[in-house]
Amino acid sequence: MSKPVIAVIGIPGKWSTEVLADRIEAKTGSRHVIDMADVTFDSTHGTLMANHFDLTQCDGIAVKKISQQYSPATLDRLELLRVAEAQGVRVFSPATSMLRLIDRLSCTITMHNHGIPMPETCVTESIEDAMTFIQASEAVVLKPLFSTKARGMAVLSQDDGEEALKNALKSFQEDNPVMYLQRKISLSGRDMGLMFLNGEYLGAYARVAQNDSWNTTIHSGGKYENVTPPSDVIDMAYKAQNLFNMDFTTVDVAETEAGAICFEVSAFGGFRGGLEGTGIDVAERYADYIVKAIS
Repeated sequence: MSKPVIAVIGIPGKWSTEVLADRIEAKTGSRHVIDMADVTFDSTHGTLMANHFDLTQCDGIAVKKISQQYSPATLDRLELLRVAEAQGVRVFSPATSMLRLIDRLSCTITMHNHGIPMPETCVTESIEDAMTFIQASEAVVLKPLFSTKARGMAVLSQDDGEEALKNALKSFQEDNPVMYLQRKISLSGRDMGLMFLNGEYLGAYARVAQNDSWNTTIHSGGKYENVTPPSDVIDMAYKAQNLFNMDFTTVDVAETEAGAICFEVSAFGGFRGGLEGTGIDVAERYADYIVKAIS
């Protein structure tokens, strides 16, 4: 029996993309790393071509990263993968599942509707309503609907003053008409990523701030550490990820004085946190799962 052909969608040269490609190559004997910027859809022939390689002829497509930074165009890239799915190619995770997570608002509304605890959130196009929410919250994090690693986010406080706040909101709306504001939560310099493979809990890592940054992301200087969440936190994270039918994902969680809260379910999930924080080679586990699922 011939070995499956599995393409890895990601950012060529980036660690997480290449390590997944390494693990899949070791199991299949072939390596295909594809940047979605190189993919062309031809409806006449029903092809998805990337440098003379047709994704519709694969047995599977593993999506590690759809773009370097998120934007509405990222949704278009995911839509293209539905062409391959319609021709019988298994995409990990399903394109429609990832589509629901790329847009921060879509993820938030789904979790809210299913009772997942989250920070108090206001979504509005009204400067006046945004100001009211900031005053009630004392401090908020203003977030683009499409972003990763806290890029484009800003902390706004009622102490900034009315004029400064209005100017900040108006400036933000030039590129983001819909404002997403979330009450700033005291994290004590730590939050957690709980990892799930096919709905099975693998383990968790903590992101720990190493400076005075308001967020704990590695992009802002944080580092990974091992952590063992209590069972009720694992249960909450399981419920959150179970809403989205993901093959692999991480759930971002923080513990507060009022209990655990969920920030988001990731469209792709992180490998480095698992490896550096827990010693789990998540890429190896994921590659093994992908190959077995196709076989």
